Amino acid sequence: MRIVFMGTPAFAVPSLIALLDNGYDVVGVVTQPDRPKGRKRELTPPPVKAVAQERGIPVLQPERMRAPEAAEAVAALRPDLIVTAAYGQILPKAVLETPRLGCVNVHGSLLPRYRGGAPIQRSIINGESVTGVTLMFMAAGLDTGDMIDRVEVAIDDADTSGTMFEKLSLAGAKLLLEWLPGLEAGTAPRERQDEARATFAPNLTRDDERLRWEQPSRALFNRIRGLYPMAGGFTTLGGEVFKVWGCRVPEEADLKLSASWRDAAPGSVLETGAFGIRVRTGDGSIVLTEVQPAGKKALPAADFARGARLAPGTVLG
Repeated sequence: MRIVFMGTPAFAVPSLIALLDNGYDVVGVVTQPDRPKGRKRELTPPPVKAVAQERGIPVLQPERMRAPEAAEAVAALRPDLIVTAAYGQILPKAVLETPRLGCVNVHGSLLPRYRGGAPIQRSIINGESVTGVTLMFMAAGLDTGDMIDRVEVAIDDADTSGTMFEKLSLAGAKLLLEWLPGLEAGTAPRERQDEARATFAPNLTRDDERLRWEQPSRALFNRIRGLYPMAGGFTTLGGEVFKVWGCRVPEEADLKLSASWRDAAPGSVLETGAFGIRVRTGDGSIVLTEVQPAGKKALPAADFARGARLAPGTVLG
C-alpha cells in the first residue's frame, strides 16, 4: 500500500513516524512551504519536513494545493491512500479522487464538534473537560467526511494547548495504526456525522488573543492556557502590548475580595508579591504567573512586578 502523508506542525509528526516505524510504504510527504520564524525571521522547515528528510522521503511543498500542478505532483506519486494530519489546506476534488483507497484525516476533536483549524485551542478556551481525536474519511467540505473511529482524551486544569497537542497527536497516531489494516482491506467502517451537532473551530485571530478583564476568572484562565505556547494572551500596560503566558485562579479561600478591591475596575492590579500579579476580573481576581512586556523576554510575573515597581491600582488593558 503506497501512502502519501500530508501534514505540517508537530501534531502530525507522531502519525508520520508511526507509519514509518511500522513498515508502511510512505512514498511522499506533502507539507506547507518553509516560513520565516523568530526574531531573525529565518526560513524554517515544518516539523514534518524535517522528519521526512531524515528518512529520505521525497517532500512536496506547494503554496496552494488547489493549483493544478500540485494535484498532478501528488498523482505522480501513485498513492493507494492519502493520510492527512493538520495539513492546513482543504484538498481539492482532484486530490481526493486520486488514491484508490481514499483520503483519511487525523482530526484533533470529537467530530462533529470543533470542525476547522483550531479545535484543540478552542476546546480549552471554551472550558471543555474532554476532547479527543477522530479518524475520518475526507470529503469536499470542512471536516465533514464519514467517521471511522474516535477516541476521547481528558483535558485537565494543568493542560495547555501545548500539552494537549502532544496527548492528541499520540492518540491520533495510535488510532491511525489500529485502522490501517481495515483501510487497506476496504473494511473500515463509515459513520455519517450528525450535522445538527456540528460546531466550528476557526483559526485564531488577533482578537481571540485579547484578554478582556470583565470576563469571569475561569474564562480568562481557559483563554490564557488555550493560547499557550503558540500566541499567548495579551493586554496593554502603559499603552504597549503586554503578553500573559501563565496564570492561575486563586484558591476558594482567596476569592473573597476586600471592600476596596470590590470597587476596582476589571483589569486593575490588586496586589503583587512572590505569588505573581493579582488582577481584578469580572467576578473576582486572577493571578498572573508569567508575563512578557513589550520588547522583552517572558519572565515570572513576580520578577516583572518587582523590577517594574508595578503599583496596585495600575490598570491593564
